Amino acid sequence: MQAYIVGADTLGNIPQLLAEYGIQIGHHVTGRNPSHQRTPSGIKGMDIVILFTDFLGHNVMRNYRDAAEKQNVRFIACRRSVCALTQTLERIGTARCGDCPQRLH
Repeated sequence: MQAYIVGADTLGNIPQLLAEYGIQIGHHVTGRNPSHQRTPSGIKGMDIVILFTDFLGHNVMRNYRDAAEKQNVRFIACRRSVCALTQTLERIGTARCGDCPQRLH
């Protein structure tokens, strides 16, 4: 699964957490660059858009949310912390790879 991440200058432990869920980072933008704020690009081909709300303004979030909806890409919004991201991924039904039944075969 490929993720498009919006927000946060650095990701810290986020890539390791996403890897536990079988998610790779396909693209990451901080949202600070004005060109990133106006016209979201690169969402096509991604499986999920992750918006870190503590680093984004409302208009930027709306632009990425609308772009994800137009491309039929799932999106989630949460704070940039391992705990918040874990809770959000579990709430939408994403299983950790260690819990995946296919790994037992």
